[in-house]
Amino acid sequence: MADKSREEQRLFVLSVISPFIALSLWEVVVQSGLLDRRFFPPPTTVGRVLFELIRSGELFGHLSVSLGRIFLGFAMGAVPGILLGMIMGWSRIARALLDPIVSALFPIPKISLLPLFMILFGIGELSKVVTVAMGGFFLVLITTMKGVMGIDPVLIQAGRNYGAKGAMLFVKVILPASLPDIFTGLRLSLSISLLIIVAAEFVASDQGIGYFIWMSWSTLAVGKMYAGLAVIAILGILFSNGLELLGRFLMPWAGDRLR
Repeated sequence: MADKSREEQRLFVLSVISPFIALSLWEVVVQSGLLDRRFFPPPTTVGRVLFELIRSGELFGHLSVSLGRIFLGFAMGAVPGILLGMIMGWSRIARALLDPIVSALFPIPKISLLPLFMILFGIGELSKVVTVAMGGFFLVLITTMKGVMGIDPVLIQAGRNYGAKGAMLFVKVILPASLPDIFTGLRLSLSISLLIIVAAEFVASDQGIGYFIWMSWSTLAVGKMYAGLAVIAILGILFSNGLELLGRFLMPWAGDRLR
């Protein structure tokens, strides 16, 4: 147990220092003149620009808009994805009916559906939120379905032997057993939601972190552009690690399955 704890600590230290090593190398390469700082500003410059954007409040307006779109779209996609994934994982009939449709629609790049949603829902918020929802829906559905299908039949039989039937069987046995796979889908879905909303804001928005990056590039404000990219990277880390910590809190028995 002690050896495992020390190994976990070493791995944590490595995961913390590796970004600093990468940033230090970037700084050295730029300062030495191997990269043009006009197009590749050093991390110290990007950090100063990011600090000024935070102090002025300019960044928070765009960030709050993007986060609202992400979380709303994520919820709209994740909830039906979990429900339908559990049904398809449990019922062979539902899987036979719906799996071909899911297999056909899943590979379509969801950002390519934005023009269609703009026709259906207009150029306002709903079209972007629905695009985000579609991006997360299929990931959650597939991982949930695989989680339910992978449950040990002995576990299900044990639940039935203790009187769990119908909805009670789902709540007491199937849902807890498939939660690690569901959380894997949620982590992927939230990361994809961030990617989709940034791409959507490039072309169909006048607010948001994606719009901020696009306008910074258009006006050759390279420092601001890199600051926006840094914010996206930070959000990606927070989203992934936040859901992992939540999963570990809710499912202490899952262990490494949440990684």
